[in-house]
Formats: sequence, C-alpha cells, structure tokens
Amino acid sequence: MTVRIWLMIGVGVPVIGILGLLVWASLPGYSQPTGLNRDFKAVAVESRAASAFTLTTMDGRNISLADFKGKIVLIDFWASWCEPCRYEAQLLNDGYNAYSNNNVEFIGINIWDNELSAENFVEEFSVPYANGIDVSGNIAINYGVAGVPEKYFIDQYGYIQKKFRGPISEDILSSTIDEMLSEGSY
Repeated sequence: MTVRIWLMIGVGVPVIGILGLLVWASLPGYSQPTGLNRDFKAVAVESRAASAFTLTTMDGRNISLADFKGKIVLIDFWASWCEPCRYEAQLLNDGYNAYSNNNVEFIGINIWDNELSAENFVEEFSVPYANGIDVSGNIAINYGVAGVPEKYFIDQYGYIQKKFRGPISEDILSSTIDEMLSEGSY
C-alpha cells in the first residue's frame, strides 16, 4: 500500500505541475521568453495616482516615488528565479541607458525572492538603475501585482498610465516611453 501511495505522488506531482504551467502559459499577458508569436499589449488600467512608497536600494540608498516627480517612471516588479525577467534584463538596461537623460527613471522592485539571489541578479546583469527588495510585500500589494515581471509606467504627475504583464519587447518599451514623453512638456 505504501509503494502505491508513493507511486501516485511520484506521478501525480509532476503531472499537476505541468498542468499548472500550461494554465499559467495560457493566461493573458504571458509570453514565451523568446517573445515569438506573441502580441505584447498593455493591461487595461484606469489612470490613477501611483501608490507612494519608500524603498531601500541594494546599494543602501533610500528612495521614494516622490523623489522622481516630474519624470516618467518605469517600475519593474521582478524576481531572480523568473525566466522572463532574465530574458528582458538586458532590454531594460538598454532602455534605461537610452532614456535616462530624458526625464525618465527606472526602478526595479524585487519580490518573492531572497536577498542574495536578488543581489546576484543585479550584479550578473549589471543593472544600472535603482533596485530594491520589497521585503514586506506592501509595494506589490498596493500596486496589485499578480506575477512577475510586471511593469508600471507612471507619468510626470505621478499617475499610472500603462501596465504590462510579462516581458515586453524593445518596440513596446521605446514606443511607450516616446508616447509619454511626447505628451509631456519636455
């Protein structure tokens, strides 16, 4: 009888895991890491004031969203174990380097992870923008984060204008920032 139970567990757990992955991959906003055959689209959001927060960055600075008023801010919720997050790390670095002199700021917020893995990720990908760990989970809760990666684009007045689930493409990143810049008075 014991062998039979272990056999059911040994077969059942992987099957349930595979079924879970298939369901997750079918959800809106999921993209295969290669980005092939996927039409990236923003998640519908009602323009609202972005939730204020203070975050201790991995290099020991304290920053708050209010520090960036007057700038367009991309908030990226990510985790080191997240393959789509790894897929888009260089893209976000390149985007930050391209726009950081144009009143645009990126903030990375690590969630559902451990500190050492998060720090290793930032080091491995030489992430140039501020990154911190949402230790309490309050920032993610206040933004309504459902998974990683998720990106929120906040305008210069502090209002959420766009939200993306899953990794985004270079075209979506640049067209979103360009659109927001053209709407502002920069």
